[in-house]
Amino acid sequence: MTDFIAELETILHSRRTNPTAGSYTAQLLAQGEDEIVKKIGEEAVEIILAAKGQGDERLVEEMADLVYHLLVLLVSRDLSWEAVVAELRGRHRQVPRKEN
Repeated sequence: MTDFIAELETILHSRRTNPTAGSYTAQLLAQGEDEIVKKIGEEAVEIILAAKGQGDERLVEEMADLVYHLLVLLVSRDLSWEAVVAELRGRHRQVPRKEN
């Protein structure tokens, strides 16, 4: 399920170490963390608006934008999506099943 996330993360790292002319990712990384965080905030607001009346397709589009910008922030900090997944796994608690 997260194979493309790993692939995208590799691409983002590549854009960081080898900026490509015209690359939005390279431009965003060059502008720094303040700009990345600003974009995350904008995307969060757009998700709320989409959820409140712009339809499921728009919601998915905005969610994709948010995930992309979150990945850019992680890459800018030398962190990984796997660290986020590990945190989620650590928070997960199995609910004991009742035996019949």
